[in-house]
Amino acid sequence: MTDSSPPPSPPATRSTYRHGDLRRALLDAGIELARQGGPDAVVLREATRRAGVAPNAAYRHFANRDDLLGAVRAAAVAAAARFMEAELAQVPTTGTATAQAHAKVRAVGTGYLRFARVETGLFRTAFGGRFTVQQTPDPAMGGATGLNPFEHLSAALDALVATGALPPARRPGAEYLAWSTVHGMALLAIDGPLRGTPQQMLDVLEQRLLDMVVRGI
Repeated sequence: MTDSSPPPSPPATRSTYRHGDLRRALLDAGIELARQGGPDAVVLREATRRAGVAPNAAYRHFANRDDLLGAVRAAAVAAAARFMEAELAQVPTTGTATAQAHAKVRAVGTGYLRFARVETGLFRTAFGGRFTVQQTPDPAMGGATGLNPFEHLSAALDALVATGALPPARRPGAEYLAWSTVHGMALLAIDGPLRGTPQQMLDVLEQRLLDMVVRGI
């Protein structure tokens, strides 16, 4: 999977409040703050300043800073799902069912790694802090297909089982093993010892890592 295609469009932002859409304006401002500085940068007062309204106006839509951050986090998770969907859209429809299932797992991982690299602030917001895997998925965390990142990964692993590439006995919990492996690489690249590594070398390492995930699940 190459990295030549443009990234999916990020969540839209707006610099000023337009009558009747204050919640969206505040959310857009919060998303931009997260994009620039991660979850710690999401401050309700700054969001209201960017939206062009008095601070008290925000409380009609968000009870407090954590309430706004929760909405921003949901939007960031949805953005990650869209990156995965962009990679999944490139999976060839030809070849064996097993090859396609392997390609889907690789696409989900590639999308996750690209999101971490291209939208680092949103990545930290999406998967840091209080993010949890919910039993009842939040629709706000879904991408264009309605699926969130965890659901995309689960679907890809289910496809491996359906083609016989993954024994059913090894399916339970496989999401967490694959996710933790790819997440670890993402953190090493953006915050750890691999930070500053030439992108060409990171691309090779990431694809080898995904080879390992696909073979080892």
